Amino acid sequence: MTDPARVRRHAERVRELVASVVRSQIKDPRLGMITITDARITADLREATVFYTVLGDTVAQQDTAAALESAKGMLRSTVGKALGLRHSPSLAFVLDNVQDQVKHIDDLLAQARHADAEVQRRAAGAAYAGEPQPYREADDEDSDGDEGGQSGTTGADRGGDRR
Repeated sequence: MTDPARVRRHAERVRELVASVVRSQIKDPRLGMITITDARITADLREATVFYTVLGDTVAQQDTAAALESAKGMLRSTVGKALGLRHSPSLAFVLDNVQDQVKHIDDLLAQARHADAEVQRRAAGAAYAGEPQPYREADDEDSDGDEGGQSGTTGADRGGDRR
């Protein structure tokens, strides 16, 4: 069983190594404006997943994914040598679509703000459907000590069980 702190350190090191190699050693023209955002590695240190973002449209994302796939062997050997593990972890690259998620959440929040403003606008001129005070207040003249005409009698006093 591997120490979770050691796994986190290796994952962080994988992220740094891949970012460094992508920046300095990969000369593929398909590689776009890429940012390595995160790396995760399994507890047995055999498989690493590297998350990245690409500035640009879907064509730039697809080209960058192809460039990373073609450079996967070089990246794996560099990471394996630097980590000094018995087995080099296999690398998987996943497009991290954080920007799309942020844009979607911002759109949802804008819709919610618009709906709230519409509710506030409609409620501004609204009046209650019933009386202003729908609950009966206890008046001295209405209550003479008994409630509902039953002065202190219970169901058993009024004629027994009702079934």
